[in-house]
Amino acid sequence: MTPIKRILDIAAAAAGLVLLAPVLLVVAILVAVSSPGPALFRQKRVGRDERTFICNKFRTMHRGTRQRATHEISPSAITPVGSFLRARKLDELPQLWNVLTGEMSLVGPRPCLPNQERLIAERRRRNVFSVRPGITGLAQVQGVDMSNPERLAEIDQTYIRTRTMRMDLRLLVKTVFRS
Repeated sequence: MTPIKRILDIAAAAAGLVLLAPVLLVVAILVAVSSPGPALFRQKRVGRDERTFICNKFRTMHRGTRQRATHEISPSAITPVGSFLRARKLDELPQLWNVLTGEMSLVGPRPCLPNQERLIAERRRRNVFSVRPGITGLAQVQGVDMSNPERLAEIDQTYIRTRTMRMDLRLLVKTVFRS
């Protein structure tokens, strides 16, 4: 499945970046004018084979917010535009570039921060780092976030054991239409 998945990831990410270019531009402008700071937020994340990479997102928090997992951030750190973007998953669109460059896949376990040591240990134990992280995944569709590292790693492992192209398509559809 991996070579076919990679080809589909590249095709979908390239098409998405081209087709969504106007949306990306509007969102970038909204983020830039709504609060001081750059429109893009770039953060080190842990990916396949535990290699770190720079994950791209639209900035949803005020500049200067500590780099922590989302569940550890105060809601007051999120900008009004950021709340809107997060609710509709629009903040994740710049990750299409990460997919295109091979650091991520459209579907897979969400990449974690290097300081999320418990989650990294749980994922290591379950061989979750054997696949590319995704923009969306089984855990996200099920509403499980990074606040429960054991449960998250368990769901990530289930995804890896049971993944199919059909499952990936269902997860993408659920992600888009759940927003």
